[in-house]
Amino acid sequence: MRKALIVWGGWEGHQPLQCAEIFARWLAEDGFEVELAGTTTAFADPAIQELSLIVPIYTMSKIGKEEAANLVAAVEGGVGLAGHHGGMGDAFRECVAYQFMVGGQWVAHPGDIIDYRVDIVQPDDPVMQGIESFSYRSEQYYMHVDPSNEVLATTTFGGEHAWWIEGVVMPVVWKRRHGKGRVFYSSLGHQAAEFETPEMRTILRRGMNWAAR
Repeated sequence: MRKALIVWGGWEGHQPLQCAEIFARWLAEDGFEVELAGTTTAFADPAIQELSLIVPIYTMSKIGKEEAANLVAAVEGGVGLAGHHGGMGDAFRECVAYQFMVGGQWVAHPGDIIDYRVDIVQPDDPVMQGIESFSYRSEQYYMHVDPSNEVLATTTFGGEHAWWIEGVVMPVVWKRRHGKGRVFYSSLGHQAAEFETPEMRTILRRGMNWAAR
C-alpha cells in the first residue's frame, strides 16, 4: 500500500487542519495509508524516505535546517511532493532549498478575494483531461516561478488592482521533477470551502496521485 504523510500547521487563515482532513479522506479513498502530523519535526524523520507522497500544508512559518535537508533528500530520492495555495507555495520563506524544490513562491495577491479565470493550457495532460477553463473566486496568486515547470493551467491579471501587471499570464497549476521525485502544485484553495469547486478538487486529487510514487 502506498503511504502518504500530510504535515499541517502555520498560518491559521488558510485552515490547515481542515484542508489536511480533506486531503486525508481523498488519499484514503484512493488507497493510501495516511498519516497526519501537526509539526515540521515530522520532516526530520528518516522514515519519510520510504513514503510514496508528502503533502505540506504549512503557510509561512519556519523549517529547521535538518528538517529541510531530510525533506529535500526524500524528494530527490523519489518521494512525491504535492500541495496547494499558501500551504505549499508560501511555506518556509527563508528556505531557498524548499522553494527550489517546489518550483515557485507566492509574492502577492492583488485585490485579495476576487473573481478571475483559470485557463487550462494542457488539456491532454492526464491531470487535466475533461476539464475546461473555468471561473474562480479566491486570491489570484502572483508568484515567482521556475521556468522549468511544466505548466498545466494559467491565469491572466487584468490590472484593476495593480495596473503595472495588466496582461501578465501567471502559472496556476504545474508539475515538475526534483531529482527522482515528482512535484505537483496548484495555487487554488485559499480556504477549505473552495474544495467544493469541482474543477479545483479534481485537479488537486489527480495531481497528488500523479506525484506519488
